[in-house]
Amino acid sequence: MTGDDARHLPLEDIHKTAGAKFGPFAGWSMPLTYPAGVMKEHLHVREHAGLFDISHMKLFEVEGPDAVGLLDRACPLDAGALAPSQSKYTLLLDEKAGILDDLIVTRLGDNRFMVVANAGNAVADEAHLKAVAAGFDVRITPLDRVFLALQGPDAAAVLSHAGIDAGSLVFMHGIEPKKDWFLTRSGYTGEDGFEIGLPEADARELIARLFEDERVQWIGLAARDSLRLEAGLCLHGQDIGPDTNPVDAGLMWAIPKEIRASGTFIGAPALRAAIAAGAARKRVGLKPEGRQPVRAGTPLFDADGSAAGTVTSGGFGPSAGHPVAMGYVSAALASPGTPLFAEVRGTKIPVAIHPLPFTPHRYRKG
Repeated sequence: MTGDDARHLPLEDIHKTAGAKFGPFAGWSMPLTYPAGVMKEHLHVREHAGLFDISHMKLFEVEGPDAVGLLDRACPLDAGALAPSQSKYTLLLDEKAGILDDLIVTRLGDNRFMVVANAGNAVADEAHLKAVAAGFDVRITPLDRVFLALQGPDAAAVLSHAGIDAGSLVFMHGIEPKKDWFLTRSGYTGEDGFEIGLPEADARELIARLFEDERVQWIGLAARDSLRLEAGLCLHGQDIGPDTNPVDAGLMWAIPKEIRASGTFIGAPALRAAIAAGAARKRVGLKPEGRQPVRAGTPLFDADGSAAGTVTSGGFGPSAGHPVAMGYVSAALASPGTPLFAEVRGTKIPVAIHPLPFTPHRYRKG
């Protein structure tokens, strides 16, 4: 997609003033890096607080007497079991148990939920949810919000300094602190942090207050990718997709055991068949030898030179101090330490299966 065709963030002027370098992502023109550069941006998030504009992602309000029923049909989820303000990572599956998208669902009331969808899937997700909603007494409303993520060990202190006290909020919980605001303690970096959906005028005011604090720095999409990769978190469209099921992807932890057994979600029979068959391939962490990163699409081979799998995400991990990657390999080769080889420009680089995540998660869980 060319720059002329891409959608533009509501706050693009702020990013231009900050010196952002833009590039295409999921149909949007997005800030990739700022003058500090991806390495310093990445480390700043690990050490202080980084601010990301994630307004390309979409918030949907799901409300009505059948809101629980709709979500339980669309996702392998027990929405009724969520406590007030509790968030849950879940999946949209097709009839073959392929992953259409990964979502965060937050319960805001007895019959009211907020759903956060990925940018590239937002239009398809809305159409899919509305099609599934036929016959349910429920309303699905896409919201026009700026969406910001404040991530890092100083995030809570920075937010408090800006006049927003979220100190009692714990990981994977969300609230509505003001009219048309949505605030969760979550993120995609492996660090403590928050995601905030709010009207544009409020966002501009909040950003001005946040940058009164020297601990805050803008962070681009490139560092967001290296942060989530170190944290072992999937990117839909690369690490998971319609050709991937939750068993192979190692995402069964997101599906409650009773729902696996008796849920009536779309794709339930196919998922149960996949569980019974076991994973033919598995998503694994990969650590290349030396300093040469291996990128998405790189083929993997076993010690005998036979095809073993494919890299789905890869780059350099600034916090890990070495190249990091994820990919899929045959289940028989998925044990940590298994020697593999990645073919990069005709050269085979030794790669070892490595436990995920590469850097420990530091969420505030209590």
